[in-house]
Amino acid sequence: MDETNPIRTGRLSVVLPAYNEEESVPLAAKTIAGLLEEAGLDYELIFVNDGSRDRTWQAVQAAATENSRVRGISFSRNFGKESAVFAGLAWAGGDCCVVMDCDLQHPPEKLVEMYRLWQQGYQVVEGVKVSRGKESFFHTLAAKTFYRFLSNATQIDMSRASDFKLLDRRAVDVLVAMREKNAFFRALSSWIGFSTAQVEFEVQPRQAGQSKWSIRSLFRYALTNLAAFSTAPLKMITMLGVVVFLLSLVMGGISLWQKLNGQALEGFTTVILLLLLMGSILMICLGIIGYYIAKIYEEVKDRPRYIVAEDCGGRKDET
Repeated sequence: MDETNPIRTGRLSVVLPAYNEEESVPLAAKTIAGLLEEAGLDYELIFVNDGSRDRTWQAVQAAATENSRVRGISFSRNFGKESAVFAGLAWAGGDCCVVMDCDLQHPPEKLVEMYRLWQQGYQVVEGVKVSRGKESFFHTLAAKTFYRFLSNATQIDMSRASDFKLLDRRAVDVLVAMREKNAFFRALSSWIGFSTAQVEFEVQPRQAGQSKWSIRSLFRYALTNLAAFSTAPLKMITMLGVVVFLLSLVMGGISLWQKLNGQALEGFTTVILLLLLMGSILMICLGIIGYYIAKIYEEVKDRPRYIVAEDCGGRKDET
C-alpha cells in the first residue's frame, strides 16, 4: 500500500458465530477483550447464537453483563453458520469487522496484526492456514479435494482459505447487500475483490468443548456451498454426456463390424450392463439438476436468511 496515506483508526467489530458453545463463549469473550484492550483498540464483540440447544445464549448474556462491549443476538432456531456470519456482519457497527470461530481455533493474537494492516489501507485481510491442525486423514483429504475442485471452478485460490478474515466497512456493506440466501462467505469475501492482504496462522486446538461438525454435516455444508457458488456440476453433466456419446459410438461401431462379419455378439450381459450404466448416469444427472432447482426454489421464495429472536448488550447504532 501507499505509505504516504495517513494511518486510519476506527472501531473493530469481532463477529463470533456460536452453536452449542457454552464453554467457549466466556473464554473467548475474556481472551479477545483482554488482547484488544491491551493493544488499545476500540472494539465490540458480537456473539451470534445459532439456535444452540445448550446454555450458549445464557453464556452470551452473562458476558454482555460483565463487559459493555459484548453484544449478542440469538436466532429463533438453527439457520447455519453462513447465516450467523451474515447476521453478525449486519449487526456490526465497527469501521472494520473480523469474523472468527468462537472456539479460538483462529488465534486471537492475529486480530491486532489484521487491524494494523487495515490501518495501512487494506480493505480485506485474509487469514490463510499454514496447517489445518489436528484432523483425521479422511477429513483432511475431503477438505483438500473440495477446495481444489472449488478453486478450479471459480478461479479463486481456496486451498488455504478460512472464515477468519477482516473486512473494511465498505466490503461489509457490499456483502450484506447481497440478496442470495445460500451465500458462501468464505468464497464471496474473496470474490468481491478490494485491496487484499494475507495473514498466515496455524489452526489451534479447541480451548473448550468439542467440535460440532460431523462428517454428515460437513458433507452437507460442502455440497450446499458448492451449489451456491459454482455451476461446475451442471457443466460436468454436459461433459459426461459427451463421454457417453463417444462411448456409444465406439460400442455401436464394434457391434456393426461384428454384424457385418457374421459374428454373433453375446449381448444379453452387455445390454444389461449398458442399461445399468446409462440409468445410473441419468439418475445422477437428474439428481444434480434437481438439487440446483431446489436451490432456485429457495431463492425465489425470498425468505429471510435468519430470524432474530432476541438480543442483548445494546444495538449496532449505539456508539
